[in-house]
Amino acid sequence: MRVLGIEGTAWCASAALYDAETDSVLIESNPYEPDSGGIHPREAAEHMSEAIPEVVDAVLTAAEAEHGPDAIDAVAFSKGPGLGPCLRTVGTAARALAGALDVPLVGVNHMVAHLEIGRHRSGFENPVCLNASGANAHLLGYHDGRYRVLGETMDAGVGNAIDKFTRHVGWDHPGGPKVEAAARRYVEESDGSEDLLDLPYVVKGMDFSFSGISSAANDAYDDGVPVEEICFSLQEHVFAMLTEVSERALSLTGADELVLGGGVAQNDRLREMLASMCAARDAKFHAPEPRFLRDNAGMIAVLGAKMAEAGDTIPIPRSAIDPNFRPDQVPVTWRSGESVAVGRAPGGEGVETDADRRGAEATVAIVSEDGTGGGPADRRVIKRRVPKAYRHPTLDRTLRRDRTVAEARLTSEARRAGVPTPLVYDADVPNATLTLQHVGDRDLAAALDGGRERAASIGRHLARLHDAGIVHGDPTTRNARVGAEAAGEGSAAASETRRATNTADRAALIDFGLAYHTGHVEDHAMDLHVFEGSVRATATDPDPLIEAFEAGYAAVGDDDVLERLRDVEGRGRYR
Repeated sequence: MRVLGIEGTAWCASAALYDAETDSVLIESNPYEPDSGGIHPREAAEHMSEAIPEVVDAVLTAAEAEHGPDAIDAVAFSKGPGLGPCLRTVGTAARALAGALDVPLVGVNHMVAHLEIGRHRSGFENPVCLNASGANAHLLGYHDGRYRVLGETMDAGVGNAIDKFTRHVGWDHPGGPKVEAAARRYVEESDGSEDLLDLPYVVKGMDFSFSGISSAANDAYDDGVPVEEICFSLQEHVFAMLTEVSERALSLTGADELVLGGGVAQNDRLREMLASMCAARDAKFHAPEPRFLRDNAGMIAVLGAKMAEAGDTIPIPRSAIDPNFRPDQVPVTWRSGESVAVGRAPGGEGVETDADRRGAEATVAIVSEDGTGGGPADRRVIKRRVPKAYRHPTLDRTLRRDRTVAEARLTSEARRAGVPTPLVYDADVPNATLTLQHVGDRDLAAALDGGRERAASIGRHLARLHDAGIVHGDPTTRNARVGAEAAGEGSAAASETRRATNTADRAALIDFGLAYHTGHVEDHAMDLHVFEGSVRATATDPDPLIEAFEAGYAAVGDDDVLERLRDVEGRGRYR
């Protein structure tokens, strides 16, 4: 099968020919290069109207010269997401070409294409994908017939966040390569003693935010900080955030493969951080060659061929573009019977135990009270936040220290507020090590199916936590423990929880490293959003669990938080 792909979501007019028999890809591209600032939608659309016919003609001419007049078996185009005027130009060209050649038409999601080209080029079976592009930044994993959003930016895309700073400085588009070059100059001139500016580092579960760091970088420039130093610190913070949430996604799902996609993925420092993280946890990492990372029609043609082979084509009358086309809206017709969540194949209940648990931040050792191992009644957990080689040493020390202190204090405060948590026996802050009570016999991630009451109990726990002015910060299904010992002891609320649930359904919250004090409804709603995202990523049938979770929260908590949750859900990219 040979597929002609057409791409034009924002700035790059591109056409490509993919030959599935030889696995070869010919790409012709003509990028839009604005004179100043970022992308101007009207100018970008004008560029598409001129450039799309040129790149399509070049590829079609080459294809017919080599394979004759019947060279094309299908036409694929970027249906969305992207700028509406640009997408309409691409859609019109694709419909005209498919009609003239009398071949099937395939509408491709641009962001899924970024993922699939990484999976295709790497040969990985079931990777987590980090998409890092101008308008986007999110983590995807295949589960139950769709690509699930494991985590995403709650405001700006990563490229746009960097461009916000470069526009402030007066640099033209694209800003990412200029920031990378300036950061490299700073490293070369500092002789190994790079200072790091204190910039916002915002991670909430596997979601993240860039708006604060862009503004802080702008302020630093206005205050006279050398631009090279700002670029270095901006990269170190932004890419460490992306690497951390990628590791959290690997931990949540149990996956051991990671692929990178998107234009920002061309940055050497980001690739270096992700490769270092994956090597440390014995995971495989792949980033395609640069021509498949920036916007390109090659990835559209490759995914288009897979979709066409599966019969996933669209009639021309129903081929409208969709500027808000999210990757989790796409039925994945070309894959089946798999899940990125290890041990969570459709229809099955997970069987994970402590021996299988692998966190994103810490090493965990389970010992008896005398330190030798022992029965369930006297087991303790020695948790040590390990240094992360991918992070700048100053940033790494700060995060490990602050999160150790937060976990020790807020785990205990949450317990006093009636939320089942482990007892904290000892905190060794210099070594980022805690000694905690062992609770539960497995993570909730391994006990989701049929666990409506388990989900409801987590809702009640978070409501009590929020009433005490505490946000957990990372309430995923990995950070809830279930089983006979999970409910803890000592408080009236914990006793109520034990009476309300079966022994096997008791649940406790753990890992308060991202927790903090706040009474703001926005932060409380974000806690709920993080938990629900982790359920959607790993549960076979998430909707009943989410319904039970929200009912549990409503029974104890503030209705305003649930109302705000609806608003938070709408902030994901292209909602």
